[in-house]
Amino acid sequence: MKLSIRKTDMVEVIAGREKGKSGKVLRVDTKTGRITVERVNMVKRHTKPSQKAPQGGVIEKELPLHYSNVLLMCPKCNRGVRHGIKFVKQAAKGKSPAKEARVRVCKKCEQTLDKE
Repeated sequence: MKLSIRKTDMVEVIAGREKGKSGKVLRVDTKTGRITVERVNMVKRHTKPSQKAPQGGVIEKELPLHYSNVLLMCPKCNRGVRHGIKFVKQAAKGKSPAKEARVRVCKKCEQTLDKE
């Protein structure tokens, strides 16, 4: 499954018990269509002592959300927005012709959501 949400994107949760929260995407799983967002959907897990966690105890971690429950954040609108794709001419280096780059844009204000 091809997702338009990438690692390090800022997203806002629009459904579920974490609705209204926002954070940075830590992991994207394209097979299941789930993303893990920093400090969102936190759960407590009781773990036995092991090689990895010699102390054991209660560990807090983020669980993944389905990608349909989040929207990309627009830096200009400062909220989660629907987005589209635009092709923009990119300056070429040397004598090669100019290339077209795919960029994600906000549907409301036409602001580019990609960092490049």
